[in-house]
Amino acid sequence: MTIPPESFPSLNASLNGASLLLLLAGYIAIRCRQRNLHAACMLTALVVSAAFLVSYLYYHIVIKAGQETRFEDQAPSAPYWMKYVYYFVLLIPHIILATITVPLALYTAYQGLRGQLTRHVRVARWTLPLWLYSSVTGVVVYWMLYRLYATD
Repeated sequence: MTIPPESFPSLNASLNGASLLLLLAGYIAIRCRQRNLHAACMLTALVVSAAFLVSYLYYHIVIKAGQETRFEDQAPSAPYWMKYVYYFVLLIPHIILATITVPLALYTAYQGLRGQLTRHVRVARWTLPLWLYSSVTGVVVYWMLYRLYATD
């Protein structure tokens, strides 16, 4: 089965959305003291996020050959000021926080799997909001690039 190149953005947004739902389910599970469900949701979110990263990199490096996706090209009918909102309010913070989230999520999972719950909880209090933000803004980036000002 081959994925058509034009399907990658929606696939990536779907993976981000799935990660978001798994993170929320994992948070609810731990608040309800369901440790096994919490671990399953969070580890699955980690796997889904890894799949997103692989898919995203494949799309941008292999399919697009490193060519950037510019807001102005994807959304030519958008108001001029919207590109500044997109870049400075959404995309740049998304990239920075997603980059920070990757090692934090790995470290948080590692501490949880080792049973170092004090460390796990301490870092998870920072990791979860950043990871949620990255997942939400990933979906919003897709929506703004491919749906909000779609020309088809």
